[in-house]
Amino acid sequence: MGIKLLKMNYFVVGTNNMEVSAEFYDSLFEASEVTRISSTERMIYWQCDDFTFAIARPFNEERASNGNGTMIGFSVGSREEVKRLHKKVIELGGSCDGEPNQRGLYYSAYVRDLDKNKICFYQ
Repeated sequence: MGIKLLKMNYFVVGTNNMEVSAEFYDSLFEASEVTRISSTERMIYWQCDDFTFAIARPFNEERASNGNGTMIGFSVGSREEVKRLHKKVIELGGSCDGEPNQRGLYYSAYVRDLDKNKICFYQ
């Protein structure tokens, strides 16, 4: 008998500066239902009803790097929220990787966090 449903429930990105990255994501998530739930010396976790997000120092103790082609997607519910979060990332020191716009079926925007991890906000 095979698996009937695969549902992603967490995503972890690497960081080289836990304190700065934690401040970035605390600020990014402040107006959402995603809240910080715990932290250890190596990882910090945020969670909402059915999803967990974390930042981590790499387990192998080597420098964290972003994956080419790797991206985190957050469904945010409205075009206004896509625009707001895109702007917020830029204000927090992140960078634009695609202005808010209609792309195929979705209205989306692309940014990079302080460690250059790519994030998509879409509606």
